[in-house]
Amino acid sequence: MTELMAFLTDPQNLLSLMVGLLSFAAIWGLITGLSGGKGLDKRMKAVAERRDELKRRSRQAIAQQAQAGGALRHTDEGFKKRVVERLNLTKLLEDPKVAEKMAQAGYRGPKPLTTFYFFRFSMPFVFMAVAIFYLFIFNDFGLPLMTRVLAVAVATVVGFYAPNLFLENRISKRRTSIMQAFPDALDLLLICVEAGMSIEAAIQKVSQEIGGSSIDLAEELTLLSAELSYLPDRRMAYEGLAKRTNHPGVRSVATAMTQAETYGTPLGTALRTMAKENREMRLSAAEKKAAALPAKLTVPMIIFFLPVLFIVILTPAIINIQDTMAKGG
Repeated sequence: MTELMAFLTDPQNLLSLMVGLLSFAAIWGLITGLSGGKGLDKRMKAVAERRDELKRRSRQAIAQQAQAGGALRHTDEGFKKRVVERLNLTKLLEDPKVAEKMAQAGYRGPKPLTTFYFFRFSMPFVFMAVAIFYLFIFNDFGLPLMTRVLAVAVATVVGFYAPNLFLENRISKRRTSIMQAFPDALDLLLICVEAGMSIEAAIQKVSQEIGGSSIDLAEELTLLSAELSYLPDRRMAYEGLAKRTNHPGVRSVATAMTQAETYGTPLGTALRTMAKENREMRLSAAEKKAAALPAKLTVPMIIFFLPVLFIVILTPAIINIQDTMAKGG
């Protein structure tokens, strides 16, 4: 036990563990990126289940028009559900936008929402326990008592906001994945519509073809196709797509498609215009990143490149000066 405590409190060992974890994360990210086909099949299966759910809801609503609350709902049972219900965490940690954010992150149904509230409640205690265990039992690093108490308080606050940070990071990555392939999807959709396909069949076809570029966009388009088939108002399906992505480009496309169906304007013209605008938006985002790259590279160049460059340039000169002085002496 003493050897384990000495190992865990050694800064060099901690640095080695951190480097190992980062290397494992990099390799894992590369492996998961190369095996994207399995993720696509899994998400398409989830969307198919969502389509079946919408179909069941529609049939249930037709059969029980005179009854309130007749829509079919998922049930969520388990330990986390019981904890959330007994502690009434939905009221204690109520957030009016959490359901919308969960949909934007790709998590649907009551179970992810229950999981989010459970971790929102438990993570502060977990972070606090880890900080107390490490700073008050393993090693105090020679810090005063108030400093350690402050560190524990900071860890508790970080634990409280950790689920939100994870959710925001997931939303940002998913939105980026969708918008990188969205202009190409609009081009494909335009080709299908001008070829004479209906909008539902065109969206379903594009969702199958765009999966190699963006699994998230393929999932959203498949869900949009299902909602167009089973929701009572097609406008609700387009608005649902705009809310789930929360991007100005997608919102403008949803508005244009709604207006095209409402007023009878040519859908091909609207899609061509929207594809051009989204392509320009993607190009401007890339130019913005390229313009910010020199400022971001300043610190890495100062820390990593310049010292190596100085060593390469000055080392031969220093060696020559030492040889000259040795010969002269």
